[in-house]
Amino acid sequence: MKDLQIAFIGAGNMARSIIGGLIEGGLAAGNITACARTEESLQKTAQEFQVNTELDALKAVKNADVVVLAVKPQILKEVALAIAPALTKQTLVLSVAAGITTDSMAKWLGQEFAIVRSMPNTPSLLQLGASGAFANANCSVEQRQIGNDILASVGIVEWVDSEALLNPVTAVSGSGPAYYFLMMEAMIDAGVAMGLDRDSASKLTIQTALGAAKLAQTADVDVAELRRRVTSPGGTTEQAINSFEQNHIRATFTCAMKAASDRGAELAEILGK
Repeated sequence: MKDLQIAFIGAGNMARSIIGGLIEGGLAAGNITACARTEESLQKTAQEFQVNTELDALKAVKNADVVVLAVKPQILKEVALAIAPALTKQTLVLSVAAGITTDSMAKWLGQEFAIVRSMPNTPSLLQLGASGAFANANCSVEQRQIGNDILASVGIVEWVDSEALLNPVTAVSGSGPAYYFLMMEAMIDAGVAMGLDRDSASKLTIQTALGAAKLAQTADVDVAELRRRVTSPGGTTEQAINSFEQNHIRATFTCAMKAASDRGAELAEILGK
């Protein structure tokens, strides 16, 4: 990794998160080039990380071993077509753009490139991310490891053998932070409705979420057992859990997450043309 030249096309939050993780992990800032459409974005990135910057995408990727595509899905085709002439068959292309398949990227790039497609999530901003990843058939073992190391700089990485499984990954972890934010929002509002001031309800809710996640991460049992352990027969927690179950919380989650996964498949079809 320390000898690699990495070019980022796009300098938004996700790109800056990965850049920060790579530098913290020991990659020299001089090995990284960030490319964006505006000087303002590049100045912000350069000031924060002291990396190389370039407005011209073709120049940015010219000598790169890895090209990270961190742009909005709607402009990925335009970017891929623009940079294709500067890439070689040794270049690893790593996409963090949602919804665009490796087949679509390969078609736009025009050659049989090694492509890793990933789905990070917003906690990557704190290096607490969860990324799903898929490597196409052109990726060598070494290139897949490089892709893993880059994504692991901002959190955990789970690989899937079928690209279609990135849609359920999106439903679980890509969109997942919003589910927890909605749950916290509802808990805060309920606490306020029962008499707590909003600041106290917010602090208690967020700390509880943080503590529960840490317990789940470090426990030697699954989350179902953790739930059972805090649900005393006849107690307050049991009453709340019974209410959730009577209101079909599991079916609600299943329906919502299937909707997210199905939408991922639809967007791949729409954006990949």
